[in-house]
Amino acid sequence: MTSYTDSPLSRQHSHSFDQGNPLGEKNAKLAMLLTLAMMVLEITAGYYFNSMALLADGWHMSSHALALGLSVSAYAAARKLANDRRFSFGTWKIEILAGYTSAICLLLVAALMAFESVQRLLSPAAIHYQQAIGVATLGLLVNLACAWLLKDGHHHHHGHESHHDHHHEHDHAHGDLNLRSAYLHVIADAATSVMAIAALLGGMLLGLAWLDSVMGLVGSVMVATWAFSLLRDSSRVLLDAEMDAPVVQEVRDAIAQGPQPVNITDLHVWRVGKNHYACIIAVEGAATVTPDYIRQLLSVHEELTHVSVEVNRTEPA
Repeated sequence: MTSYTDSPLSRQHSHSFDQGNPLGEKNAKLAMLLTLAMMVLEITAGYYFNSMALLADGWHMSSHALALGLSVSAYAAARKLANDRRFSFGTWKIEILAGYTSAICLLLVAALMAFESVQRLLSPAAIHYQQAIGVATLGLLVNLACAWLLKDGHHHHHGHESHHDHHHEHDHAHGDLNLRSAYLHVIADAATSVMAIAALLGGMLLGLAWLDSVMGLVGSVMVATWAFSLLRDSSRVLLDAEMDAPVVQEVRDAIAQGPQPVNITDLHVWRVGKNHYACIIAVEGAATVTPDYIRQLLSVHEELTHVSVEVNRTEPA
């Protein structure tokens, strides 16, 4: 048995597999500045109107501002270090790490919301309803504006890449996890603002002061659910747990449907960009099976941007 290995590592090429998301980065920065401004306004108004509800929402918004800042910093670091040869497969996972960290921040926010809600349920405090509703409404508008910015950056980025005929739907579904983490933070804040306004109106008009605490508990459950979803998706990428992805079966099918009999003896596939995968494949075949032949079979899948091939040939008797 002889072995013939061909790897793109022996050729001069870039290891930057992801082009970033310039629009997403710009919009995340704008969303961060808007969130910071609203945070300062809510905390100031909370002290001025002696409203613990506004103070709590302001400090709660500070956690989202921190998460948005983390997303912006991740974009900047990934772009700045894009050509650093220490990163074997590019710097895209810096963005994924930021998304994972943001998910942890979301879980902490959910826990804090639940704690404060239970505390207020057990020890009710006087609420300045009119002032709290006014500032909470303004906060909701700011959150909706931030959500629009981040959603627009996400969709624009994917629309730019959709012209590739061989980019599959399952690749687009993963999207920009860093931008998604920022988007989830502002959506979580918007959702809690809606529930806060509803609870404050119920308390002011119907005397149901306990609604404020109950809505806080409901909001904490929603935020925790989103956080776990983001943790699951980002951790899969960070741990290279991609061998159940549809692209893996597509690789097997492409080899099996070729004109020559080939046996796959080893296969590793992992993500190196939003819609890009690296692949190491070892096969057994006749003397006519070459690494270029395997590459040709896999070339229809443009998401495979870094392919290393090892061919083990069985010598004739």
